[in-house]
Amino acid sequence: MRANNTLKIIQRVLNDKKDSIKAWQINERHYGALTGLNKIEMSSKIGEDKVYEFRRSWEIKPEPLSKESPYHPINIDTYKNVPKENIPDTESLKDTYERVIKYYNEEIKSKLKNKNVLISAHGNSIRALCKYLFKLDNNQISRLEIPTGNPLMIEINDNCQIKSCEYLDKERAKDLLIF
Repeated sequence: MRANNTLKIIQRVLNDKKDSIKAWQINERHYGALTGLNKIEMSSKIGEDKVYEFRRSWEIKPEPLSKESPYHPINIDTYKNVPKENIPDTESLKDTYERVIKYYNEEIKSKLKNKNVLISAHGNSIRALCKYLFKLDNNQISRLEIPTGNPLMIEINDNCQIKSCEYLDKERAKDLLIF
């Protein structure tokens, strides 16, 4: 809901009445058995080091979430039209990357020619997209911080290569590790 609400705010500020496309493929990473817990609750359950490892590692997944859990995506209306075989019980950042980049290449990339495209998504989906666009390795992606609520403007050339990028709120900008 936060990504949807963020998009609505941006559209209202820009007086943009265009329809948006909602795509489950760029939804937040599925945190398995940790879904529904905040960082403090996760830390008390499994420890701060393990939380950091799950949040920042490339391939490590939390324990799967039971399909009976009300937090499991198969039990949430947002995913009712998504084929069940595409809904994981848990994900690593690598898993998130694979679905985000597949969607980017199939649905977004072709729309970038001479157009502005706004993507409103959550941290791990944006991190996955940044890994791809900025050609970050697995160590760099674990260090990449995405500041909440600070739009990242990326300008690309005709070959979909990055020409420039900058956070709009310079005071809250994070190091992109790339330039």
